[in-house]
Amino acid sequence: MTRTYLDDIVAWHRRRSQNDSRSLDELLAEAKSCVPTRGFASSIRATPHLAVIAEIKRRSPSKGDLNASLDPASLALQYQRGGASCLSVLTDNNHFGGSVSDLQLARAACSVPVIRKDFTVDARDICDARIMGADCVLLIAAVITPVELSSYLEICREVDIDALVEVHDEAELDVAMRAGATMVGVNQRDLVTFAVDQARAVRMAPLIPNNVVKVAESGVRGRDDAIALRAAGYDAILVGEHLVTSPNPEAALSDLCVDNEAH
Repeated sequence: MTRTYLDDIVAWHRRRSQNDSRSLDELLAEAKSCVPTRGFASSIRATPHLAVIAEIKRRSPSKGDLNASLDPASLALQYQRGGASCLSVLTDNNHFGGSVSDLQLARAACSVPVIRKDFTVDARDICDARIMGADCVLLIAAVITPVELSSYLEICREVDIDALVEVHDEAELDVAMRAGATMVGVNQRDLVTFAVDQARAVRMAPLIPNNVVKVAESGVRGRDDAIALRAAGYDAILVGEHLVTSPNPEAALSDLCVDNEAH
């Protein structure tokens, strides 16, 4: 088996967590004392049309620079004006050019909830997200064990932060459901080849229980994709590259906020 970009990123994050000597109990206490979150999942549920989680992303391992010099505060405002229900902000610096500062500047500039888009491989990562001001964390089923997933979901409940559990296939969806996930993201990007399978989210939508918030991630190229994903039953789409490379992010985002009658 050849190593993938994901293997290397996750290995880097796990090494960092192994060298982290901070007390989990102290971090839990600090996280629990933070001001209330804005409610990520509830914002999606309250959106009458297809909710858009608009991503602030400077670069990616596969594409390189997308918008390396973006201003997170300005982009967050444009996204909010365009109708974003939530924001997603990359905080991984080594591989995506993101930072905690990007998240904090974006969140301070708007009133919508924000997910910390990063690789959660340790309980302390969840506390860090809550302390830095995130309203939601990403838990990727492909990079943590089922036991870790269940444990991390429990910690999310403990510190009152939402969790988006990312899956790539039916087996991972089963793991997510058994762990008690209440918000699931189907990533259409293959973690090994990095190719996008436009049909994956539509194929998997009927398998996700109706009481779970359904999010489609990656590969949304425009309004037609948004319409297809809404018709398949998705509550939200997470969109990065299409928006950060657009000359008019506000208009590009507004075009994705399709209702049930769109055709």
